[in-house]
Amino acid sequence: MSPRSQTELTVRAVIGEILPDLPAADVTLDKNLRDLGADSVDRVEIISLLTHRLGSREPISSFADIPDLAALIDHLSRGSQ
Repeated sequence: MSPRSQTELTVRAVIGEILPDLPAADVTLDKNLRDLGADSVDRVEIISLLTHRLGSREPISSFADIPDLAALIDHLSRGSQ
């Protein structure tokens, strides 16, 4: 499945950088970062890098209750408009 937006491309790229052993095919939008094997440090690194690359000023705490990657992409897309 091809990415639908620049935000999704960025999310996939950052996850690949922080979790280099994770096969790209395993990164599906119905999973959350924990499902992908990201521990708490990995999750903070991923969110920090995403907010930096996308120019978002959202605090890391605003990402705590995001259920899956689809919601993460939506949250980031709204924050970078």
